[in-house]
Amino acid sequence: MSAELHPEIAPSAADPRSRLVLVEDHAILREGLRALLELEGDLHVAGECANASDALTVVELLRPALVITDIALPGRSGIELIGGLRQLGLSLKILVLTAHNSEEYIRAALNAGADGYVLKDASRADLLQAIRAVLSGQTYLCSSVTAKVVSGYLRPKTVDVGVAAAEHVTGREREVLTRVALGQSNKLIARALVVSVKTVEKHRANLMRKLTLHNTAAVTRFAIRNGMVTATDMESPTE
Repeated sequence: MSAELHPEIAPSAADPRSRLVLVEDHAILREGLRALLELEGDLHVAGECANASDALTVVELLRPALVITDIALPGRSGIELIGGLRQLGLSLKILVLTAHNSEEYIRAALNAGADGYVLKDASRADLLQAIRAVLSGQTYLCSSVTAKVVSGYLRPKTVDVGVAAAEHVTGREREVLTRVALGQSNKLIARALVVSVKTVEKHRANLMRKLTLHNTAAVTRFAIRNGMVTATDMESPTE
């Protein structure tokens, strides 16, 4: 397990500090964040993880008050982690701390169950404000993403019907959807899946009809929002 547990694993009534778990795959960033937070008398970093799978195990063990996670993680994305944490049924808050400020990522994180969203270029004061706001039960968005949420997340979402219909997408259609979201052509998808281009076109038309998605951009947004592709996937060039 690529995780680190710190002393005081069991919650103590004598310790009033809020227990935190950090999920960040870059060790130097994780160590710096822990050092910054441990300067605060009301916060205690109880554990650290480098990936989503370890994070789920550690959170079940430590039962923290707050999980701070990046979106770009190895293996499962931070979006998938947020959904997994919510499925645990624990009383905890989730704060996203990431470099990704696109509307798609913000909406995906909030839809998955995040309580706050802060960019990594935020100041120490802004981060601490976000942590304490989320711990107190508020939803916190740093100022640089608020405008995106006002214009995007809070407006009516035309893809909601598609989200409800996602359970009817077949495994092969999901493969096609993911590859479309990554910018692959029908010809490239057909080669990768060892099927004809006409078969890919049929799957593509079927899934877009089921999900009421009308163009490639909508397919990409849907894939990101539902954790089908990660930040790393989107940044890697397709063949």
